[in-house]
Order: sequence, then structure tokens, then C-alpha cells
Amino acid sequence: MRLRSRQVIQDSTTLSRPAAAPLVEPVYARDLKGVKDNPNYRVCVRCVMDTTDPDIKFDEQGVCNHCRSYDKKVQQYMGPIETRKARLDKYVEDIKAAGKGKDYDCICGVSGGVDSTYVAYYAKKVLGLRPLAVHMDNGWNSELAVKNIEKTLRTLDIDLYTEVLDWDEFRDIQIAFLKASTPDSEIPTDHAIDAVLMQQASRLGIKYILGGHNVRSEAILPNAWSTGKRDWKYIRSLHKMFGTRPMKTFPHFSMFDMWKFLSVDKLKWINILDSVEYNKTEAMRVLQEDLGWIYYGGKHYESVYTRFFQGYILPVKFGYDKRKAHLSALVCAGEITREQALHTLDAEPTCPPDLLVQDMEFLLKKFNFSKEEFDAIMALPPKSIDDYPAYQNDWYADVVRNFYRAVKRKRVEG
Repeated sequence: MRLRSRQVIQDSTTLSRPAAAPLVEPVYARDLKGVKDNPNYRVCVRCVMDTTDPDIKFDEQGVCNHCRSYDKKVQQYMGPIETRKARLDKYVEDIKAAGKGKDYDCICGVSGGVDSTYVAYYAKKVLGLRPLAVHMDNGWNSELAVKNIEKTLRTLDIDLYTEVLDWDEFRDIQIAFLKASTPDSEIPTDHAIDAVLMQQASRLGIKYILGGHNVRSEAILPNAWSTGKRDWKYIRSLHKMFGTRPMKTFPHFSMFDMWKFLSVDKLKWINILDSVEYNKTEAMRVLQEDLGWIYYGGKHYESVYTRFFQGYILPVKFGYDKRKAHLSALVCAGEITREQALHTLDAEPTCPPDLLVQDMEFLLKKFNFSKEEFDAIMALPPKSIDDYPAYQNDWYADVVRNFYRAVKRKRVEG
């Protein structure tokens, strides 16, 4: 495995505690606004999505729109096992043919999390592909995530390319999103990941990108809780309004860039987990036994910022507990029961209390914030993408939406 020289970002859990830690209380789903203060509070009878999603709808049986949408997505993107097997066989045949004579026949993004790690494992060990692993380092990697990546790729003998973002520039972007007061503070990272993957594939002449997104565990997420990760106008506009330094090196793509990647470079994005029998619990067991992979405690918690944003900022400021969406998808997939999901939400805080305090300290240090400055940002009135310039808010919004639907179909169907 060839590893590009890189700086390992220190995990918040390795920091020494100061004598007086910032005060931050553990967060429980039952205490969020929109739950305890809403006389019309309601929960889906099938999953655990509730009226903290302002756009949720229930049918006469009390089943929410997310469950109905989940069933349609499973049928559309997965289908019967025979169909999935034939589709996967065709993918492998096409990938190997397109990569003939090249060092790599596909690219897969890696974060140290379960989905991306399993994609790398399955591509190399089961399908016999020759992937190049690509990692986007935004300065928030947990130490455990770094170790997971290194152990995985060393064991599988997969080469790694790491794109390290300019920290001062990216910090300015993240702070701009916090000041904009929307629930979308993680979309700059998501946008940069997709940009780096497509840019590297284009540069190396690799036609296939293997994604870790999967319908079974990720098909439920309200738009109100997070949106706009492919909306470059939204990202650029917020930074222009609230940023303090030029954005020169941040990896990004416009609508035109996306068209070029797909139509000129002929890149195809394949979510292979939708074509296999993917069970997240079983996948973690396999990775632990075969690779020495270690679980990090929550969905996307391989990132310290994600852990704190989803464990504190999002639920406290907006009343959104993303665990509800993640658990609801697993309920719909049959991996856990609704009762288990409800127990998790009731008994467990959004993030372990000691870790929450450490992550708060880490964020204040990296952003050079005082606790008072952070509290002032938390006190700003919540806003959304609808309050800012964005592709989806333009007069040609329907054209944009249709474009991205076509992009999604092309990425999924190949």
C-alpha cells in the first residue's frame, strides 16, 4: 500500500482536559424543542420519525411519508436478489474492461466508517477489483478513523490518495455556515468529498467511482434537516456573506462541472451496496474479524465535527436528532425493531457526556472561539437554504432539480 505523506489530526479524545471545562449538558431526544413543547407532537407507527421534521406527513394508518418513500426507493434502486446479482455481475464486467491496462479500475472514497470500509473490502476481496482509495482530510478526522483507514488499506493492499484541505480556508467556510444559522454546516465536507472523487477519477482516466451510499440504511433523511450538498451556489453564497478570507483551493463543482464529469469524462458512480445483501451489523462483524476495524460509536462519528454537530449543535439549536432518521432506516430494513429504536432514543444521549465535553473543547480550540462566541452563534435565529441564494431557489429551480434527478439516475444506473 502506498500512502501519501500526511498530517494526522489529533482526536479530541486525546486532548488533556483543562481544569475548568466548558459547561455542556448531555442531550436527550425527549428534551428537544418540538417534542416536549409541542401539544401536536406525533411519531410514526412504523418507524421513529416524528413531527420534529416540519414536513412530515402521516396517512390514515399513522405511517409517515418517509416509510412510504423508503419502500419505493428499495423497489427502485435495489429490486429482487436475482436482479441485483445480474446488475452487480454486469458492473464488475464493465469496470474490469474499462480499467484494462491501467493501475486502477475504480475509485472508492474512504473515511474509516463502516459503509466506505465495506465497499473497499468488498470491491477488492470479493469482486477482485483494483480500487484506488481516495480520502478527503478536512482536519476533523478522529484518531480511530485514521487507524481504521490505515489498517484496512494495508491489509487489503490498496493504494491511498489523500487530499488535505487548506485548514485556514476550510475553517472559514465552516464558521461561515455556523454564522448563517442553517442546519447545513456539514454540506461543505460532503460537497468536497464528491468533488475530490470526481476530480481524481477524471485526472487518472478512471471511469468508475464506487460509493458507500445505500438505500437500506440511508434512505431516510428530511430535507429540512440537511440539504444543498451539491448546490455550489448555496455554498459559495454563504461563504461570500459570512466568510472573511478568499476561497481559492476548496474542491468544488458547479452544474457545468457535473455535466462535464458525467457526459464528457463518462464517469459512472455506482452504489454497489444496493446490489449486495448488505446488513450493517453483519458488515461490522466482518470488518472487525477480517481487518481489525474498530467501531467509532455512531453514524459518521469517524469525524469529530460530525459527532459534535449531530450530537449537540443540530439537536440543541434546531431540535433535529439525526439518530431518528438513521434508526428509522434500520427499522424499515428489518435490522432492528421499532421498540429497540425507541429505547435507544429514550435511554441514550445524542453523544456520551464526557465525549461531548471533550468535543466542545476541541471545536472551540480549532475555531479559535470563546465559549461566549459559540453561545452567541447558537442563539442566532434558525434559518434554512430558503433564506439564501441557491440554485434551488432560482427561477429555473425546476430545471436544476430535473438535472440532479437525471444525474442521480445516471450515477445509480451507470
